[in-house]
Amino acid sequence: MTGNEPIGRILLYVDGSEECITAAQYGIALAKRMHAELIAIYVVNVSLLQELTKARIFVKIEEMDYEHDLEQDGKRYLHYIAEMANSKGLEIETELTKGVVNKEIVRLVDELNADLLIMGELNPVLSRSDTYHDEAELIFRKAKCSVLVVKDADSVERLFAQLS
Repeated sequence: MTGNEPIGRILLYVDGSEECITAAQYGIALAKRMHAELIAIYVVNVSLLQELTKARIFVKIEEMDYEHDLEQDGKRYLHYIAEMANSKGLEIETELTKGVVNKEIVRLVDELNADLLIMGELNPVLSRSDTYHDEAELIFRKAKCSVLVVKDADSVERLFAQLS
């Protein structure tokens, strides 16, 4: 834990889903109320792109184009979340990185000494193998800090709207 507060540094996992926007709203509200630092992280999954190229689903130029598109999506999501935070009077750091998603998030949790990781709701587990291949599931299990999984988008949206 950082400082004197039980939660001084919060990491927000941004994956480009609707659930991550709900998690961002909750993270902004929590960070503001707890006077905590909030850092939003988006990871471009380059390992998946490389696997698609090796499997000949993509050719190298398609891999590079798609990686660029994913970077642009990540920047848009991070910018949008930063605007949401700023609209509520909260400063936020954002970081876009590349790699194996779960490994990058776990590394950043350690490197940034996060007290809490916030993420959107997990997808339903349809098979046992899902737990070994779903990035969010892997992050949830491997992170060395407490993990808060945000649910109930309607309640979170009301909470965020009331935040001044």
